[in-house]
Amino acid sequence: SDRIGRKQPIVWGMWLCGTGVALVLMGKGELWWSFAAAVMGFGMALLYPTLSAAVSDIAHPNWRGSAIGIYRFWRDLGYGIGALLLGAVAALFGGIEAGFWFTAVAMFISGLIVLLVCEETHPRLNPASD
Repeated sequence: SDRIGRKQPIVWGMWLCGTGVALVLMGKGELWWSFAAAVMGFGMALLYPTLSAAVSDIAHPNWRGSAIGIYRFWRDLGYGIGALLLGAVAALFGGIEAGFWFTAVAMFISGLIVLLVCEETHPRLNPASD
């Protein structure tokens, strides 16, 4: 993301993670699920560190540590809320598969929102962000 910017790795990371989640439901067996996990892992490798870099890009240097802490608070809170929501979706719609589909769709939509709404945050690629 230091060379190509933050936005594209975030978008593609979201979409690859969503694809991997959906792939879990589309096949059976350890080999298939390992492939799905690899797709998710590659997406997460694009996404996870790049989100922190984007937060660092937009935070003033004096406040950067606090900004990362706040970002991580909300991200980690999302893990807990997401698990509860996954259970609720599964209970309401008759199975864990619904939770997987919900997660995959949410990741695709999140990537689309980043693509359409968010600006590039890398200071070299978007000097206006300084």
